Amino acid sequence: MAPGELPRKVASPTLTVLLCLGLCWGLWDQAQMGTLPKPSIWADPSPMVTKRSRVTIWCQASLQADNYYLYKDRLIVSLETLDTSRDSSNKAGFSITSMSSHNVGKYQCLYQIGEILSQPSDLLPLVMTGQHEAPSLSANPGPVVALGGNVSLSCSSSWPRGSYRLLKEREADAPQHLEWMFRRERGQGIFHVGPVNTSHAGTYRCYVSPQSYPDSWSHPSDPLHLQVTGVYKAPSLSAMPGSLVQSGDSLTLQCHSETGFDRFALTKDEELRAPQSLEGQPSPNFLLGSVSHTHGGQYRCYCEHKLSSTWSAPSAPLGVLITGIYEKPSLSAWPGTSVKNVTLQCRSEIWFDTFHLSKEGSLAPPQVLHLQDRAIPYQVNFTLSPVTSDLEGTYQCYSSNSNSSYLLSQPSDPLELLVSVSNSQDYTMENLIRLGISALILMVLGVLLFQARHRQGRPQDAAGTST
Repeated sequence: MAPGELPRKVASPTLTVLLCLGLCWGLWDQAQMGTLPKPSIWADPSPMVTKRSRVTIWCQASLQADNYYLYKDRLIVSLETLDTSRDSSNKAGFSITSMSSHNVGKYQCLYQIGEILSQPSDLLPLVMTGQHEAPSLSANPGPVVALGGNVSLSCSSSWPRGSYRLLKEREADAPQHLEWMFRRERGQGIFHVGPVNTSHAGTYRCYVSPQSYPDSWSHPSDPLHLQVTGVYKAPSLSAMPGSLVQSGDSLTLQCHSETGFDRFALTKDEELRAPQSLEGQPSPNFLLGSVSHTHGGQYRCYCEHKLSSTWSAPSAPLGVLITGIYEKPSLSAWPGTSVKNVTLQCRSEIWFDTFHLSKEGSLAPPQVLHLQDRAIPYQVNFTLSPVTSDLEGTYQCYSSNSNSSYLLSQPSDPLELLVSVSNSQDYTMENLIRLGISALILMVLGVLLFQARHRQGRPQDAAGTST
């Protein structure tokens, strides 16, 4: 059958509708319409087709149809019956072997059973990509966004004027065209997203097209992965053997979370800004190896379920302090090392404005004091009060600069603190003895008083009897 020839079995009213479909769309009602549901239409592998690629447009009815017809921009493509699928007589396809600008547009299909035509399908926009230079896609303030936060996705192009489209990839289906409102500025389209929820997590790309050719799209931008944090409960982060580490020693950071998580991410940020990306690993243990000055800083960890791009809230920050960077200070106790109240003085001959005091074996972070008096020698006083037996142990101090507070000096010589509690125990015993003696005296006085009153009562009883 020739491309313009009509099937002879099409009846007159149906023929009129097919011929006039693009010019007299209102004549749908003159044919026997409306009793057949509209078919579904889709493009395989995608309605976004790169130049010179192959694509098939499928039309599927809910019933077994006699014929299928395809239209582009309400103009008939062919009155030939579409190629029926081998695995289903309810589906037919129209193949484009080499995509070009002539094939772009909005497609619809319909089917025929006997003399009756179906309602037209929904519109299928078919676009061609790869016609222009790819734009760039970025996120402000960053691609890692807390649940409920806001983010702006900016698609930038060298085209001064054009249309911008933002698409989000889905796991099984074709990319989703996001109909978000955007603000066009010179050379870029800005898409505002938020408040962010879990549905916003995923991979995005953007395209640009000239205003005169809206179905001719550029190459896609590089993918941008939007990750949403705060979806799950925050884990905890610990350091082994500890967060105070000598330069050159090994360090492992462990992320502790509830069961069920299979991806873990570690971030380092001294100012605790949102990270620019979360690169997960299957193990909750992060082996930092032999540490140097670059490892000093604040760390946090996150956990994730199965590459979902949705993460937990961040753990509480853990400060890792690297020692051995500068010369050691000195540590002394005043008035002595065996007292009830003590001040530990950390002193340096070199100028430092921050000092740290640590106790051997303690899991608590070191105490920190900042220099108040800039006179030489540079020193601060750590007051330990009230002193109990729990404070007994070995102490060392370190010095650092506030502009690099995670890089510490060599440790001072160790100072062993002995807490004297014997005097307080003696005082307690003396008080107990005093209380005991007082109670005994009161008891004796009470007995004597009772006996005295008892003796006074006997003569009175005797006088009454004789009378």
